[in-house]
Amino acid sequence: GGGDLQEMRARRLGERRVDLQGFCNPSDFQKSPYLSARGNIANIFRGSTEEGYKAYHADKYDEDKNPNGIINFGTSENKLCFDLMSKRLTQTDMNLMEPPLLQYPDWKGHMFLREEVARFLTYYCKAPAPLKAENVIVLNGCGSLFSALATVLCDPGEAVLIATPFYGGITQSIFLYGNVKLVYAYLDSKITGTSTRPFQLTVEKLEKALQDARAEGVTVRALILLNPQNPLGDIYSLSELRDYLEFAKRHELHVIVDEIYMLSVFDESATFHSVLGMDRLPDPQRTHVMWGISKDFAVSGIRFGTLYTENQDVANAVASLCYFHGVCGPVQHKVAQLLRDRDWINQVYLRANHARLKAAHTYVTDELKTLGVPFLNRNAGFFVWIDFRKYLKTGTFEEELLLWRRFLDNKVLLSCGKAFECSEPGWFRIIFADKTHRLQLGMQRIRKVLEEREQEILAEEKEQPCQSDQDGKADSTDEVIFVSRHQEPTSAGSSNLGDLIGLLQQQMRSSDWLQKNTAEQFA
Repeated sequence: GGGDLQEMRARRLGERRVDLQGFCNPSDFQKSPYLSARGNIANIFRGSTEEGYKAYHADKYDEDKNPNGIINFGTSENKLCFDLMSKRLTQTDMNLMEPPLLQYPDWKGHMFLREEVARFLTYYCKAPAPLKAENVIVLNGCGSLFSALATVLCDPGEAVLIATPFYGGITQSIFLYGNVKLVYAYLDSKITGTSTRPFQLTVEKLEKALQDARAEGVTVRALILLNPQNPLGDIYSLSELRDYLEFAKRHELHVIVDEIYMLSVFDESATFHSVLGMDRLPDPQRTHVMWGISKDFAVSGIRFGTLYTENQDVANAVASLCYFHGVCGPVQHKVAQLLRDRDWINQVYLRANHARLKAAHTYVTDELKTLGVPFLNRNAGFFVWIDFRKYLKTGTFEEELLLWRRFLDNKVLLSCGKAFECSEPGWFRIIFADKTHRLQLGMQRIRKVLEEREQEILAEEKEQPCQSDQDGKADSTDEVIFVSRHQEPTSAGSSNLGDLIGLLQQQMRSSDWLQKNTAEQFA
């Protein structure tokens, strides 16, 4: 909570993991006499991670029925393509009902679907040779895949290595069934040493996290890579991917690669490289790739995920758990029809989806620039990683949580950095893949909270003029410079000059800004 990062890192992994696995103090929750110890832990997980999600579902925004309801910028869903997907999924070729679809399938999935998935991944991952249907397994979503893989690759109490910040749902997926822990390679926003961009993952950071865990007797069995990365939006280069995979091979670690946003790279300046597109995998028997349709095809309500692995021992072990995580026959048919319609995907869907994502991303980032809020400018996924540190007076996770609750009280749901195990308080993730009218209203509500918070901090500083206000906040340069795409590795000054000029022009046109930022105040 209030401790600084160095203090947190200095604590033993064994002590730290209790806090991070539970997200909270278990004593805050009433133990149920009706549940086992394991059941009570599951109950604690649900209660501690879904507060905002439950609040949203109880008070959803609706333009007509509930205009003062909560706007959800917290759940990573694409809400821009319902028109395209609803039309495609209701065409006549989707409506097939034959006996095999209503009977028990091969638990790995119907062969017609696995063959279609293999062809689809061969094409879109740019695989050097055709991928094989026998290496494909189908489950009801990537959360189930994380759970199944953790269970078959690790024994209870063992661990998986992952870089922070990361999508927090993975913690539940691997822990609740398999009792598998996470070991964190902490990334931060500073550009120092081998890091050429904020929150950059390097082999050195992975090595340190692994050695620290082993020094404390923790057995690490696997490494998880998210590419494109959630919540950062980073896309790993081929050389980076190769370095990570070589690191894992040296230490005999399995690598679970989650590529669920691979077709949601919405700007032509960015290039996605799939692990399945590499000419040679350093350790193919320990490399396992996941993908699903919930993100790239804007259908998170259809639970479908797929695993590609050349290791038949792993495939068979996961398949034994597919009995609990199967996809129903009619849905398997619909997904196969969708994936084989290459012309519609390329000519209609992806073109429209990428254009809509890009327009929505531009709107939100332009609003952030107007507000003078730094952010990571990436071109993949549905999210922007935002730096709200200057709105925290003391720079603690408690204060971050208060700011998150304040957004929620003002009817906009965001995700705070602690939910992603970010090491620096004050970072938030915002989802931009939404309709224009909700983006506009949501950003108005965010602006209101930030402006109120800014005034409060100014008032506090006037009352306590001798107190330093730098701790936990972005410094004066950070506040007006926006982190640009790392695909253009130029010097910090030149790469950010255009953003800086644009921001200053916008701010100088605003009399409100001029009033707040007087010469006396700067002095």
